[in-house]
Amino acid sequence: MFTLRERILRTVVRALVALMYRVRVRGLDALPAEGPALLVANHVSYLDAFLLGALAPRPVRFVMHRAFYERWPLSWLFRACGAIPIAGRREDPALLARAMETIDATLARGEVVGIFPEGQLSRDGELSSFRPGVEEILARRPVPVVPVALDGLWGSVFSYAGGPPLTKAPRRFRARVEVVAGGVVAPAAASAEALQAAVHRLLSSNRLT
Repeated sequence: MFTLRERILRTVVRALVALMYRVRVRGLDALPAEGPALLVANHVSYLDAFLLGALAPRPVRFVMHRAFYERWPLSWLFRACGAIPIAGRREDPALLARAMETIDATLARGEVVGIFPEGQLSRDGELSSFRPGVEEILARRPVPVVPVALDGLWGSVFSYAGGPPLTKAPRRFRARVEVVAGGVVAPAAASAEALQAAVHRLLSSNRLT
């Protein structure tokens, strides 16, 4: 299931996360044990993909914006993890087309793809509208979808709280973080609006105080 390299990366990331946060995970076992699936989550911090990738019971190939994918010195790590670079339609339509083909091929192989349908990090800690790209993915390849809510990462140095990520000193240590997955959503019912509502419900019912 996991390659040796993936197991090593998961172990390292889990250890680092455990040093910085107190993480509680619920519901990720809803991810199908085999076959293709789409993991969708809200996007709060630069840590989101690392955290979900380290906690998910199966390998996940995350879709990320090209600007972050190419950022030194982490670009080698994203490539090693099989991340899929993407860009907006107006920004680079050719890269977008390649990304959609790669996503479809990955799902066709029975793998799990992770996306953040807001398309960018939250600027205020709140959930933004999900973009229709998730619907395009499912129109090409109808697969089960698992919505996930991330809570507790707003305010970290990896978020926009208090300024751009990684530009301010840490203000919290060992903060509580919740990773909560909902049940599987059938592809026919997985519109961008429905998935946004599902993540919003998970956040509302599990939000830290």
